[in-house]
Amino acid sequence: MKNSLKYLLFFSIVWFFSACTEDLNTSPIDPLVQREDEVFSQPGAYNSAIAGVYANLVLTGPNGPESSNLGGIDAGFSQYMRVWWYFQNMTTDETIWSYEGDIGTKDLNRTSWSNTNPFFLGFYSRAMFQVALANEFLRQSTEAKLTARNISAQDRVLIAQYRIEARALRAMAYYHLIDTFGQAMYLTEDNQVGVTGPIYNRQQLFTFVESELTAVIPQMMAPNTAPYGRADAGFARMILAKLYLNAQVYIGQNKNQECMTVLEPIMSAYSLSPNYLHNFTADNQLSPEMIFSVPQDGVQTQSYSGITVILNGQIGFIERNGAEFGMNPDGWSGALRIRKEFALKFDGPTYATDTRNTIFAGTRPIDIFDIAARGQGYIIKKFSNKTSLGVNGSDPGFPDTDFPMFRLADAYLMYAEAQLRKDGTVNGTSLNYINALRTRANNTNLLNAGQVNLDFILDERSRELYWEGHRRQDLIRFGKFTGDNYTWQWKGGVQEGVGIPTHYTLFPFHPTTLGANSGLTQNPGY
Repeated sequence: MKNSLKYLLFFSIVWFFSACTEDLNTSPIDPLVQREDEVFSQPGAYNSAIAGVYANLVLTGPNGPESSNLGGIDAGFSQYMRVWWYFQNMTTDETIWSYEGDIGTKDLNRTSWSNTNPFFLGFYSRAMFQVALANEFLRQSTEAKLTARNISAQDRVLIAQYRIEARALRAMAYYHLIDTFGQAMYLTEDNQVGVTGPIYNRQQLFTFVESELTAVIPQMMAPNTAPYGRADAGFARMILAKLYLNAQVYIGQNKNQECMTVLEPIMSAYSLSPNYLHNFTADNQLSPEMIFSVPQDGVQTQSYSGITVILNGQIGFIERNGAEFGMNPDGWSGALRIRKEFALKFDGPTYATDTRNTIFAGTRPIDIFDIAARGQGYIIKKFSNKTSLGVNGSDPGFPDTDFPMFRLADAYLMYAEAQLRKDGTVNGTSLNYINALRTRANNTNLLNAGQVNLDFILDERSRELYWEGHRRQDLIRFGKFTGDNYTWQWKGGVQEGVGIPTHYTLFPFHPTTLGANSGLTQNPGY
């Protein structure tokens, strides 16, 4: 077990969840609500409260993986990183979900959804719950509150840092809502609990997130100095860089230079792990390139999160190879496979020795003609519940492996893309970043400037970052998610793949979301 994870274990502060759910017009799951002054006067209360904000990324409730602190939503449909991963990977060429009888998954697999898909309700609610948790922490940690509760000067220094982190976590939730829905209710700590706020469009949300991150970055711990599991300026800079890299999609503006500038302090603060696969092991928090990972512990933070899905899902139905990854032999019996178009990204001798190529074919056909046929389509062996020294994680069903949300390799490729878009040709710095990743991956086919264009960058991002929650966003930015200039098997619900309408770059709001938020308007096309 990761001992430094223990600060997350205070997630079940009942009053905190109960107060915040009022912002979502839901009912608290536990009726026992303590008075706030009584709770926050206790030793360690603020440590526990900020832990709740972080833990919302991986847990759904205080009583194990089946519990949810959002009333009316199944825990499996509203786990933050799981649904974000579904949105960013299952809707693309990188993966497919075998069990289409699972509600909502068929729509995502086939990029042919309607507004009734429960994952749309789950993610909007969970992201707004993250906003509510951060807001409540900020309300409860003002100078006036700290004085009234006799909080010591020493504790106030730490609480002031927690406040900055809460703002950064709130900014990330709004960034995710910009990416997925394009509008959301705008709420800060200045809103009274239970009072609805205005609806902000993409431009308004973009402006808010940009201003918040610009404000907090100078006040955060320097990049690569935060204690395990907490956010520092590297985390905030990555969110801001993502915002700038996708600004053309979000607000119709080119912010490539801004993306490069905000990334520069990151480059010298981290280093690539010598072993690519160390980024995906049960001790990946030790990787020197990890900018921010979402902590997992197989005993203490059990949930059906993104990593739980990924690790159980990548285990082959035919191979029953879970023990290879420190998991139960069958895992989820072939729940996840890769589509042909992604497999071909590693085709040929160029990638024969590339350690990023974890694709396993065996006797499997590359094509998936029947989604339910779990022996069709290749599988991967990227993630593991074993440490870098080969020691099994603490539980064979719930991994210790952290979700690698942001790592240096992504920053390298983001910088190279932004620079190429700005200048029209790749420069020496960007080329060095790309080749550094290839060298680390034991790929001797290094590149010259003439070989690097935007299509190459998109493919290289997929080879480096597959199944890490980036692909849908990348395809949209490159103009290849909708339409028919790039198709993949089962895109649009057809085995050979067909084009899909442009309005699919945004998800629709679930009727329940619209009913609870009267100012929201359904996204066009739905």
